[in-house]
Amino acid sequence: MAKPVKRLYRSKRDRVFGGVCGGIAEYLDVDPVVVRLIWAIATLVSMGVGILAYLIAWVIIPEEPKR
Repeated sequence: MAKPVKRLYRSKRDRVFGGVCGGIAEYLDVDPVVVRLIWAIATLVSMGVGILAYLIAWVIIPEEPKR
């Protein structure tokens, strides 16, 4: 029996700004707060590159389809 394919989407439920971190958290099955903290720390350490990465992810990752 085949496992259903897991897809990465921007979350509609765990959304603060664009749903990117919430979608990544759902995909990895972790708490969205953990993903947001890691993203914020990475943004600070990389002198703002995380903001650009977030915007690119917001454009590239499709929004979660209606269920």
